[in-house]
Amino acid sequence: MKIVLKLIVLSVIFNLTPVQANDEVILEGQRAEPVPSQHSMVVTSHQLATEVALDILKAGGNAIDAAVAAGFALAVTQPRSGNIGGGGFMLYSPNNTDGVTAIDYREKAPSKAYEKMFLDKMGNSDQSLSRFSHLSSGVPGTVAGFALALEKFGTMSLAQVLQPAINLAKNGFALPNRFVEGVVARKQVFDKWPASKKKFFKPDGTAYKVGEIFKQPDLAKTLQLIADKGAAGFYTGEMATLIASEMQRHGGLITYEDLANYKAQIRQPVHGTYRGYDVYSMSPPSSGGVHIVQILNMLETYPISEYGHNSAQTIHLMAEAMRRAYADRATYMGDSDFIAVPLKGLTSKKYAKTLVKNIQLDKATPSVDIKAGNPQLYESPETTHFSIVDQYGNAVSNTYTLNFSYGSGIVVTGAGFLLNNEMDDFSSKPGTANAFGLIGGEANKIEPNKRMLSSMSPTIVKLNGKNFIVTGSPGGSRIISTTLQVIMNVIDHKMNIQTAVNSPRIHHQWWPDEIRTEQGISPDTTALLTKMGHKVIQKSAMGGSQSILIDSANGMLYGAADPRQSTSKAAGF
Repeated sequence: MKIVLKLIVLSVIFNLTPVQANDEVILEGQRAEPVPSQHSMVVTSHQLATEVALDILKAGGNAIDAAVAAGFALAVTQPRSGNIGGGGFMLYSPNNTDGVTAIDYREKAPSKAYEKMFLDKMGNSDQSLSRFSHLSSGVPGTVAGFALALEKFGTMSLAQVLQPAINLAKNGFALPNRFVEGVVARKQVFDKWPASKKKFFKPDGTAYKVGEIFKQPDLAKTLQLIADKGAAGFYTGEMATLIASEMQRHGGLITYEDLANYKAQIRQPVHGTYRGYDVYSMSPPSSGGVHIVQILNMLETYPISEYGHNSAQTIHLMAEAMRRAYADRATYMGDSDFIAVPLKGLTSKKYAKTLVKNIQLDKATPSVDIKAGNPQLYESPETTHFSIVDQYGNAVSNTYTLNFSYGSGIVVTGAGFLLNNEMDDFSSKPGTANAFGLIGGEANKIEPNKRMLSSMSPTIVKLNGKNFIVTGSPGGSRIISTTLQVIMNVIDHKMNIQTAVNSPRIHHQWWPDEIRTEQGISPDTTALLTKMGHKVIQKSAMGGSQSILIDSANGMLYGAADPRQSTSKAAGF
């Protein structure tokens, strides 16, 4: 009654009818507002990388030029995930066409890798070998991937887009708190390796402080070598010799020939539809795109918008769809150059309908009762992410990583960059979990020159053939669920892109059998989910989605930097 009286009073004061007053409240705004721009937009996980990419666009470069410049800048300013010693995936979508190109620059197993290389004498996985040794590194793909993207779709030279990163490495930059905290947290790992300790700590062994200038002369030389000689400057000659020598000294497997033979690949992205929108995401060896489409296909069956954002009913259905997709992931997903991945079946709407038949609206399905489905029947005869849309309307969604924060923790002596520990993403022992708790199977076993399975999910959503959402996230196994929820928040719940990014997230990955939540899911909702039979556990924040929404109706671009990463920045012009 008091609320109604207040609304009547407001309507009298402002000369509005009660209905008009209510409309005004609805139109007032959402919890968070994105950064608007008329011509271009860059959203990365570090403000300096955002500024570098924006400068490239202002100089006339396109989205690919800006993406490559941002990627190299992040290798300098955010070494915990930005890299030249790792790998990843890029999606490129030209303006107003249906064509979306996927670039696969995922790391590969060395030619001398073998299936049981991480098992001890008892046949158990040795995590110290698969995560923190020279054996844990796959052949890096980032430099080859960026060079390929620039060659095929860019307008600037490698030397031009590398210059800002070279300057940052040579002249240094003021350290933010996130950088300092991350390095200190990894001190025990860095201390094992002289080159790592030299790079990240002062000569007396103390840590750098917030605001101090951090220079990387060895990395500057490496980047200059790439600028002068192209990708060959990394994969052959002096640099390849440095990497191969590092491996030989410490029992690693990457050889000079492995580096010289590495090639990035252009692939067809995964494509699906959701409530009239076209969803493009990364294909194998990433599982991300497949399972985003698969989960959306299952959820399309339900009136999610009517159930409401993060209601118990919506979260229940999301968790049920997620656990079924992750069960399929463990059985069917791997490098499609080595195994036959049933892509059409996994992304088939008919297959999704068979999966939802066993979902009850008011009761959780124990994961022990969930097995991989049969998609073949439907076959026809810290990672970091950034999103960029240029002044021409072209879009890039890029996700790349070292795997763990700071990868293996090993800096290549004389080269100044960190090695990845992506070999842990293989199934070192099928049926056991990796560092992210994901169960692996035979499809993702270690084989020479094979790309390890990933969850990275650079994604572009189109509406009526035009770019609409550019998104993706870091977060290991939570990448898929984070990217999925950003898409659902916009399409189902009509959120602006910043609110869609900021909203509390949930995650279920089959095993462990639990719904992981962020702070912000109410105790009442948790109680309802528990009553349905779910185990709900609140943990730390998930993902770091740097996203862009393109409103073709008004010609505006809206950038959303994820507040979960304190150095993130969205900017446009």
